[in-house]
Amino acid sequence: MLDAYLARIGVPAAQAARPDLDALAAILWGHVRSIPFENLDILLGEPIRVDLPSVIAKLVERRRGGYCFEQNALLAAALGEVGFAVTPLAARVRWMATAPTARTHMLLAVEVPGRGRYLADAGFGGNCPTLPIPLAAGAEVAMHLDRYRLIDHELGLMLQVALPDGWADLYAFTLEPQLAVDYEVANHFTSTHPSSHFTRAPTVAITTDDGRITLRGSEVARRRGTEIAREAITDPDRLLEVLATELRLAFPPGTRFRGGPG
Repeated sequence: MLDAYLARIGVPAAQAARPDLDALAAILWGHVRSIPFENLDILLGEPIRVDLPSVIAKLVERRRGGYCFEQNALLAAALGEVGFAVTPLAARVRWMATAPTARTHMLLAVEVPGRGRYLADAGFGGNCPTLPIPLAAGAEVAMHLDRYRLIDHELGLMLQVALPDGWADLYAFTLEPQLAVDYEVANHFTSTHPSSHFTRAPTVAITTDDGRITLRGSEVARRRGTEIAREAITDPDRLLEVLATELRLAFPPGTRFRGGPG
């Protein structure tokens, strides 16, 4: 699987020959630039399967994207083949949250020999960290577009992102290892429950060399540095064009997504 995955994310095998921090950074950066975050199967009435063979078939062989349970299951398996010790974790999403939230986000703790543990996450959409973060309160890392930090919080550790007016909460988590069944339960909620935003409208994001492209509902935002250009999409065929040409997701003509334009 590792060779096919590295080819998918454009990382030469030599860069992933041993489990060090450079390899972890190269793999995470290649992943977020190559495999889009997306929930489109849900909106087509297709189930989201988070077992590893299904994830490899979808994200690697079919060159589709996925959301956190798919993205980070794939990343964890690849890192394990490189030789990293990986612990799957779960977080409560706090971005834009006004009420308590369940543990519905998957992330990874990765042990880097001689360097300690790092947070690695390829599945947080338009706010996804693009490099590893030391897994300790007080860690602060500037990367690509943004600055992230971890702080102590009553819910465990809180990952925050710097905004122009201060720090914003992204998600809170503990270091309790998760089992595959934990993600099966969380995935069932996020992919089927009517209160889950993933069941309501398209959500797609991919990192580019100088920014990010993010689709939410019927609006696409193109970020370059600190500048953001927005386009309202009212034509479903225009949505298919944007998906294919900018977000690396090709669908047959006439495809329509629940919650999208048309």
